[in-house]
Amino acid sequence: MSTHPSIINLQEKIEVARKSLLSHPVYQKIKNLEGLQQFSQHHVYAVWDFMSLLKSLQRDLTCVNIPWIPVGTADTRYLINEIVLGEESDVDELGNRISHFELYIKAMNQMGANTKPILALIDELKQGNSIGDVISSLEIHPKIKAFLTFTFEVALLTPAHVKAAVFTFGREDLIPDMFMSILNDVHREHPEKVSTFHYYIERHIEVDGDHHSHLALSMVEQLCGTDENKWKEAEEYAVKSLHYRAGLWDSILDV
Repeated sequence: MSTHPSIINLQEKIEVARKSLLSHPVYQKIKNLEGLQQFSQHHVYAVWDFMSLLKSLQRDLTCVNIPWIPVGTADTRYLINEIVLGEESDVDELGNRISHFELYIKAMNQMGANTKPILALIDELKQGNSIGDVISSLEIHPKIKAFLTFTFEVALLTPAHVKAAVFTFGREDLIPDMFMSILNDVHREHPEKVSTFHYYIERHIEVDGDHHSHLALSMVEQLCGTDENKWKEAEEYAVKSLHYRAGLWDSILDV
């Protein structure tokens, strides 16, 4: 836990929105395998677009061009590269290298959830279509579209300290104990269907919610520094990110 006064202040400012999200009624709807399938079919968009937010930070904070030149500080380069390594090339339950998104798709396939919409989105992007056009053409809930639109506005149009705030306070460490209790119940009833998803969530908590959250807090501290305007922008966008995440959860309630 960070003891940086500006981090503590920011966390206090967003605590109401964060607690509201962690107690969202969506978790009461996930009572069985069918509920978990529906949840995953919406949540997968957050798992996917998270990587674009992360890679946009890597682009800002490290050099990804040729010829290479040093960018920023070695500390920030280390922080972002360490997080990318864990997210883009972790291990599945069998020890095989896999990204967290691909692991999530694997879990959805095992439980019988519908992966066609998210894979169609990926195919559209592979064909060279712009992200804005792809989001507009998707046949998904408007609040999922709003969630994705916000993410890519942040990833493509905002400075690094804003991206870092959204990444750190709006996307990490948002799995309540209630969800784990429900997941454990479903896993006991359907171990052959939910083992990969159960592993994914445990891995997420272990890596993203613990190790990566500490790295992310350090990243925000370094990028905002002593600039009060940067800290205000970080707070503003952290609150926005929690709002749009709540909207994503709202979309599940409409199913």
